[in-house]
Order: sequence, then C-alpha cells, then structure tokens
Amino acid sequence: MKALEATVRKTQLVARKRAHTIFGTYGPTTQIDEAEFNNNKEKEIVEEDVQENVQQENDDEDYHPMNGETYHLEKFLSNGDYYTGYWVDNLPNGQGKYWWTDGCMYVGDWSKGKMKGQGIFSWPSGAMYEGNFKNGYMDGEGTYTAPNGDTFRGCWLMDLKHGNGVKEYANGDCYDGEWCRGLQESNGKYTWKNGNYYVGEWANGTICGDGKLYWTNGNLFEGNWEDGLPKGKGTFHWADGSYYIGNWSRDPDELNGTFYPSESLLERGNFEWDPQQVFNVDLMGCTISPNDKVSVLPSQKKLAVRMSSSRPVDNNNNSRTRRMSIDGSPDSEFSRMQLSDGVGTTLVATTSNSCSDIDAMVALLESDGYKSGSPIRIPKIVKRQGITISRGHKNYELMLNLQLGIRHTVQKLGPPPTLDLDPSAFDPKEKYWTRFPPEGSKSTPRHQSCEFRWKDYCPKVFRALRTLFKVDATEYLLSICGPLRELSSPGKSGSFFYLTNDDRYMIKTMKKAEVKVLLRMLNAYYDHFRAFENTLVTRYYGLHCLKLNGPAQRKVRFVIIGNLFCTNYTIHKRFDLKGSTFGRITDKPESEIDTTTTLKDLDLNFIFKLQKSWFEEFRRQVDRDCELLEQERVMDYSLLVGVNFREGNASTGYQTPSGCRTPIENGTTEAEPIHRFTKSDVDLLLLNPAGLTNTSLGINMPARVERTFRKNDLDFQLIGEPTGELYDVTLFFGIIDILQDYDITKKLEHAYKSIQCDPNSISAVDPMAYSRRFRDYIFKVFVEDN
Repeated sequence: MKALEATVRKTQLVARKRAHTIFGTYGPTTQIDEAEFNNNKEKEIVEEDVQENVQQENDDEDYHPMNGETYHLEKFLSNGDYYTGYWVDNLPNGQGKYWWTDGCMYVGDWSKGKMKGQGIFSWPSGAMYEGNFKNGYMDGEGTYTAPNGDTFRGCWLMDLKHGNGVKEYANGDCYDGEWCRGLQESNGKYTWKNGNYYVGEWANGTICGDGKLYWTNGNLFEGNWEDGLPKGKGTFHWADGSYYIGNWSRDPDELNGTFYPSESLLERGNFEWDPQQVFNVDLMGCTISPNDKVSVLPSQKKLAVRMSSSRPVDNNNNSRTRRMSIDGSPDSEFSRMQLSDGVGTTLVATTSNSCSDIDAMVALLESDGYKSGSPIRIPKIVKRQGITISRGHKNYELMLNLQLGIRHTVQKLGPPPTLDLDPSAFDPKEKYWTRFPPEGSKSTPRHQSCEFRWKDYCPKVFRALRTLFKVDATEYLLSICGPLRELSSPGKSGSFFYLTNDDRYMIKTMKKAEVKVLLRMLNAYYDHFRAFENTLVTRYYGLHCLKLNGPAQRKVRFVIIGNLFCTNYTIHKRFDLKGSTFGRITDKPESEIDTTTTLKDLDLNFIFKLQKSWFEEFRRQVDRDCELLEQERVMDYSLLVGVNFREGNASTGYQTPSGCRTPIENGTTEAEPIHRFTKSDVDLLLLNPAGLTNTSLGINMPARVERTFRKNDLDFQLIGEPTGELYDVTLFFGIIDILQDYDITKKLEHAYKSIQCDPNSISAVDPMAYSRRFRDYIFKVFVEDN
C-alpha cells in the first residue's frame, strides 16, 4: 500500500511539473499571485501548503522501497535522461522505456538494468533495431533498418551481424547468406538489381574463394575469386557454349589460358577473344554495396542511476549518483573491452556480468605467476616461394605434358563407386600406358609439345584416396593444371619440387626405388587412412610416370603430395626433426636464413606445449603412425613442424609476446592490466567460446612454445634447458619422407658412419630402432601444457 500511495503521489507531482515544461523540473513551480490575498493570514496558509508540498516531494524522491520490490515509476534522471516503466533496486526491471538526452531510445524488456529480451532501439538519425537483446547487446534474431533504407533481417551476436541473415540494400541489391563479425563470410548469394547474381564463398565482406557469377545474358564464371575479382583457376562460359579455362588475374602478365570456341564460332572461324574483357566490361557493374556503420551501439549507452539501495552508504560522500553502463556495471577505465589496431588486439578483461563466459576464458589464458618473455628474432619473410614456370623455361614442356596426363587420368576415371577396393587395385602391375601424339587421338587432345607416353600407377587406389581426403575433382584439376612454381633448389635426395599456384599441392620427382616402396606399402597405407582420420602421415594424391620420346628418352616419375603449409598464416619458422644429431644443423649463416629455410634438430630452441586433450591425441597418433612405418620397414622419416608466432613483427624482425609469461621464482606476479591477443584470439573469445574452428591434429593448432638454451654447442645437446619464457603460436606439423627403405645402401651408410661417431647419433639405423628413437625424441619436444 505504501508503494501504491507513493506511486500515486509521484504521478501527481510529475503532472504538475509538466504543466510548466515538457522536460520537467526537480522542484515545485507553483506561482502565487499576491493580489489574490488581502490579508497576512491567508498568505501564511498558502505558504504552509507550498512548504508541505515541497517536503512531500522531497520525501518521495528519497523513497527507497524494500530490496527486490518492483514498482512502476516515471522518472527524470540527474543528467536529463528519462525513464518510465518498472523499477527494482534502483534499476530498470521488466517493461520500460529509456530516453537518452542525445535522442536514442529503447522500449522493451529490462533485467536488472540491462536490456534483455524483446525490444526496440531507435537512433535520432532514424535508424531502428527491433528484435532480441541480451545483456545490453543486440543478440539473437532481429531486424535493423538503417537511415538510408538498408534493412537486415537475421542473427546478431554482441551488436554484430553474426550467423545467417538477409540484407536488402536501398539500391535494390540483396545478400542472403552467412555473416561473421558484421561482414559477409563463408557462403552466401549476392543479387544485383540488374538480375546478375553471385553464389559462393566470402571473406571479410568481399567475394573471396570458390564461387560462380551468373549474368542475365547467360554467361557464367566459375572458379576462384580474390577481393571481388577472379584470381587463380577459373572458367568463363558463354551462352553459345564457348568457354575459356585458365589462370585469371587483373595483371595481364599473369593471365593465361585456353579458349574453346563453340561450333557456331568454329563455322565462322572466329577464335580471338581478350580475357581482359571480363574485367573491363562484364564485371563493371558487379560491385558490392558497402555495409552501414552504426554510430552508437546499444551496449555503449550508459544509464544515469543511483547505486542499489541495498549498498551501504559511504561516509566520504560517495553516495551520489554514479553513471553506469547499459549492462549495469560501473563506467570505469577497465569496465569494458578495448580493441586496438595493429598486429595484435588489446583485450581488457571486462568486469561486467554480461561477459562472464569471456571472463572465464581470459582467466584461463592469463594464469598467475608469470611475466613477459624476451623478444624472438623473426627471419626475413618470403611471401612467395619458387619461380613460376613460363614459356622459355627449361621444364616448360615437361610441365605441359604432366598437366595433360593428369587431366586425362582424372577425367577418364570419374568418381569411385565405393571405397571398398578389390585386391587387384593394389597390384603393382596395375598401371596403364597412354600415348600422347602432338596431333591428338581418340582419347587424347592435341598439344604443342613433343610426343610422350603417360603411365598411371594404381589409379583406382589414388582416386579413392582423393575421395577420402575430400578433394573435388574439378578443384584438383584447376590446381594442378595451372601455373607451377619450381622451388629454388632440389632436396638432399636429388628430387625436384614443384608447387601449385594456390599452394595446395607439391609435385615431387621420385627415384625408382621410392616408387617401389610406395607401391609395396600402398595397401597398408590406404587402410591406415581409412582407420585413422587424424593420421600425421604425408598424403599422396597420385603416382605417375612420364616417358619422353625423341633423343632424350628419359623417364620422370613423380608423386603429388599435399602441402602441409597451405595456410593464410605466415610460417615464421619450420623445423625438420628426426631425433638424431649427426649433420643435423643448418649450415647457412644467420643472415641468409629466411622463413623458407628448413631448420634441423640442433637448430631447435623450443619445446612445444599442447593442451591436454590435443597432447593425448598426438601421442596416440604418433604411436600408430610409427607402428605403420616400422611394419613397412621404412626409416629416415621426420616430423616437419611449421611455427606461426601470433604477433610476429616483420618490420622490426622481432616478436615480443606480451601475452606470454615466465614464472617468477617467489611465486608472485607482475601487474599486467592489459594483455594483447591476436585477431584470431578475439574471434575465439567473442564469437566461438567453444574453441577454434578449422582446427585438427597438426593443422592450425593453437599452442605455446617454451624457449630453451643449450649450455655448450660442442656437446651437441639435442634438447636445450627450458628458460620458462613462453610464446603463443599456431602449429602445423606432419610426418614426411616415408619412402626410404632400409636397403643395402642405408646399411652401408650406417656401418661407415658408426666408425666416425656414435651409432645412436646417425639417421641411418634399423627401422625398429629408428621408430623407438624418433618417438622418444618427439615426446620430449612435444609436452603437455600444464
């Protein structure tokens, strides 16, 4: 009853205030005309009534209901903001309307001072959001209408478009697909107002990846895109049946391919067409409309309210009104998240209850008892490895023949009917020779190279392996049949390496003995991949042989393998680890070492720390893989490791990880109020607390490394002493070079080197001893992060 009476008195007072000003006042404004009173008696009575009203209003302003008591009020706050609705513990709770002095307004559900539930937020510019709120953020399903007329309907996460949504632009364009952090991402369809539309992949708000663009005139481009333009492998189709297939680029020097005219063009003899026409004419009107920017986010708005009545009053005059953020937390320097530009992103742990899940993750990342590690020198970064093979290169014809043969193999086989193969498919004699004359034949196209013969080894098995590896046949051909890059120097074995333009595959020349080993172990290799999806063993996609006719009469055997370092991350350091010491150090001076240099065991000055679940899976898989290799009597394999330091600074050549720490001896910690995290870390914390996406064993794995120090270089200490300095990294690793048989050559090498040094320090040892030593070493270099 007291609460009801107080509400009635407040309503009457507000009505009296509004009679004088639409914004109201904080005291009575009753004006007394002295001419209406002729004696002092009546004046005293009126003055007493006014004083009584003033006292009553002050009592109402100071009224504090019981803790947890909900009541309705209409209130002008100290800074001029206006609120009407339900109130509890001096905070909006339930249905209510809050009107800020800058013109922003929210009408909807509140929960203890936070916008939570269904509501409408409007801006003075005319923009409006209607939908779900959570902890002060636009979060869930909602519709946003921009001042210019753009409309978005879909999912939101912490004031950002995130998830599936449809955006209709004021100019008539429309996007329907996935969003991430406010930008188009993953897969989506963009339709222009003229009817053209694109279906495919997106990245950071631009067309990027595999996709198709359809024109209303019937033309079509399908292939790879980058920054909204065709880049890499692709095919342009005309409505009359003509098509152009090749490598696309805005740079005419990188643009090359083959034009296949339709029958109608063949009859007219018209074979000329400039691929630049696609960039200069067809794509002129296919631009993506910019995304709107919200000037003030709902989570940035503040509430000017008193602290809860249940809070004790400070004797030092601290009971005054404090301005609070929309989530109910005090507005202080460290009460919100701060993002900074640059290589890293500064993340300040929030004190708000709205991000309790983020607080928990940050607490795990920022354990006590550590200090920053010292800087690490980052080698010179090489952006693109190898030299592109173009016309005039000594291996240009070899490359063309290789691509013709692979295209013939893939197109002839088609998709596999089943992954259960007959034993005959693994027969080493299961190989097919195909003759490729320059003038062509019924089964082979015409070409401008010399005549050659082409052999496929166990084609059905490798077709099934490509299916296991989830490789699309068209994408495989576009990668292999585009420009290749020859690496600067052959490997120690004398093999040459060629890299596809998209970095997905490597083509390695092989010796006859290596081909025999692969064919011998192919059955066990296939079964191993079917049984263990996360195996670290090298992936083989095809085994072929090319025999050139003419004076050369030479055979070139090669295998197609997956590139372990096909990633958008920069691989700052790469290590080839075997567990031996003899000759296992790089002979290059430090000034010549760059990011493409492969370092060896004695160059390693880190211990890799994996999370418990990853480490347990790593141990199990290494044991399984080594058992396979030991069973097949192979040795001399190694673990190739690529390290990306999450805050590498190429301009200075050093990496200073402010988020990594070193234990302090006395157990105390140094104050680190602000820690830096990379963009990927912020994505993890804000948008995907469950973990990093696209991560598997050996691929894109978040980890930490601890720097080590060798006491004496002359002792060839295999693993240095840990220094306690930790660094955040992303790891890529796999087992490579698995085709070395322990033949008579290796046995003689073992005998000869055993005379010169410790037999346990050399690579050429029995497969059983090699497997045991390899595992012992790897499990000391990779440890569980406690």
